[in-house]
Amino acid sequence: MSYISVENLNKTFKVPQRGSGLKDAFRSLFKRDYKYINAVDNISFDIDEGEIVAYIGPNGAGKSTTIKMLCGILKPDSGTISVNGFNPFNDRKKYVGNIGVVFGQKSQLWWDIPALDSFQLLKSIYKISDEEYNNTLDDLIKLLDLNEFLHTPVRQLSLGQRMRCEIAASLLHNPKILFLDEPTIGLDAVSKVQVRNFIKEINKRKKVTVILTSHDMSDIEALTNRLIVIGHGKKLYDGSLKGIKSKFANNKKVEIIFEKINKIPNIKNTKLIEKNKNRILLEIDNNTSVSNIINKYSKECEIKDVNVYEDNLDDIIFKLYQDLNL
Repeated sequence: MSYISVENLNKTFKVPQRGSGLKDAFRSLFKRDYKYINAVDNISFDIDEGEIVAYIGPNGAGKSTTIKMLCGILKPDSGTISVNGFNPFNDRKKYVGNIGVVFGQKSQLWWDIPALDSFQLLKSIYKISDEEYNNTLDDLIKLLDLNEFLHTPVRQLSLGQRMRCEIAASLLHNPKILFLDEPTIGLDAVSKVQVRNFIKEINKRKKVTVILTSHDMSDIEALTNRLIVIGHGKKLYDGSLKGIKSKFANNKKVEIIFEKINKIPNIKNTKLIEKNKNRILLEIDNNTSVSNIINKYSKECEIKDVNVYEDNLDDIIFKLYQDLNL
């Protein structure tokens, strides 16, 4: 049985609707209209222990709703969730000691006191022994480089410093599963690298299972090879980065720089996008051989350099959303 198993998960929200204007506002006092939204629609997936998985989709796709059900905050309307043998909602008191949660937009640290004081409070909440707390905290301070600002009130920390403290707070009780919702949002390049390196290190050293939601595709490419894509509450893709690129990246671009252009050959399945004095840019489908194109051009022109550009993950995900009208 998988470490995390989700089968036929469903969650629908009843949302009140009201037209604009005074008349509709008055009418809503006596009679309300409602709209039913399928936030999560029959989703299933399995995750192994120690795996890092990206769980992504556009805003409103159902990511946060799924994560809240996996954390035990929301109860599914139907379907089952098993996380290391626990039902997250029914076994919530026992279950929360096994998970750590970081929401990029929400803090678990007390704003007006130093992060270290918040850590002490969390130690009491999770009933962590002195020895375990001290050992874990020492590790986290070293790995996340927290020493310089542990005694600074949280409100005075930079976003990057606060996020590193948030991650440390979520791991003080040595959880087996870490949920990360936009962990690098708003961070500068240096802070992003620090956070990513730490996530990889904690996953490698302690086999912490990580479920990551992020709109930053560079986070995903840096941390994992598996992603689950959802839209309108439905699962659209579950597989490797290579697989999604192979499935949804239809074209690539070939830039050819010449010493001298004599004649541009006509090659099937190629499209000329740009042309100037010593450079052309072609668009080709994935089934067209780049080497064949270069061979044909070399017979007509003196080639100086060649560059091949494939769609990046941002482009591929954007195309996927466009195709499905998300």
